[in-house]
Amino acid sequence: MTAILPHGGNLFREKVPAAVHTINGYGKVAGFEQVRELGALETPVLLTNTLNVGLCADALASYMLRDNPDIGVTTSSVNPVVGETNDGFLNDLQGRHVKPAHVWEAIARASGGPVAEGNVGAGTGTVCFGFKGGIGTASRQGWEGRFTVGALVQSNFGSREDLTVLGVPVGQHLRDDNLPQTGPGSIMMVLATDAPLDARQLGRLAVRAAFGLARTGSICAGGSGDFVIAFSMAHRIPHEVEAPVETGARFHDAALTPLFRAVIEAVEEAILNSLVAAETMVGRDGNTAYAIPLERLAALLTDYRRVEQDTSCR
Repeated sequence: MTAILPHGGNLFREKVPAAVHTINGYGKVAGFEQVRELGALETPVLLTNTLNVGLCADALASYMLRDNPDIGVTTSSVNPVVGETNDGFLNDLQGRHVKPAHVWEAIARASGGPVAEGNVGAGTGTVCFGFKGGIGTASRQGWEGRFTVGALVQSNFGSREDLTVLGVPVGQHLRDDNLPQTGPGSIMMVLATDAPLDARQLGRLAVRAAFGLARTGSICAGGSGDFVIAFSMAHRIPHEVEAPVETGARFHDAALTPLFRAVIEAVEEAILNSLVAAETMVGRDGNTAYAIPLERLAALLTDYRRVEQDTSCR
């Protein structure tokens, strides 16, 4: 599993503006409706597999109670936010091996800096476009570097023949390479920005994630769960009402376009990074998901004049 923390403080006491977006709802996410209604995130975001959503939400609630014993007693309840993809091709899904200790450890170990990609956390057992998928990240800046948009994905979706890299129909050339028999899968996309956006504006960013997803060849198949969570770290929302009117600078809607581009490019690159960082894995019952062949990928991108001949995929 993977834990994403908007800040290192008490998220229940200092919430952050947030939004969620469902591109295709074949999934079992938890906590989306309250975020959609109130526009705030008050727990870490957890990513896991399908049958562990309830277990992770329960463990996350316990974690929040540790630091906020008034929850459900003298103040409101808490809204755990958990996303998932179905990694049952490689993982013993019915075993539900994620336990509360794993959730607490993931939150405790979360840190800033470069994020591990590929076969890690919630991406350990995922498959993307018929190759080994995983966790991928990327970021882009807007407004001459004044603001940044970061994307983290848990890639577990797509049919091989649809895979597109930098506009190149890569999947058409690699369609017979070690193709596992997996379902349509899902993807979780988490967006973070330091731009001072409100929940409505974050919702507009979240919608644009679908364009980055489409650039990689996804058609959001009927059995695919494609979800987006977006939040801003620019300011915090106090749990206790201090004043009926909040103060602070408002981001102009007319200035959002560079951030829309940042979202699309970051999501596309994060998905591709999840593929090139992943390694071949043997899972339950000997099922094997093979890493995308990097040399063949580089050759295709060179043939299509997308990269220079000596460019490495790693």
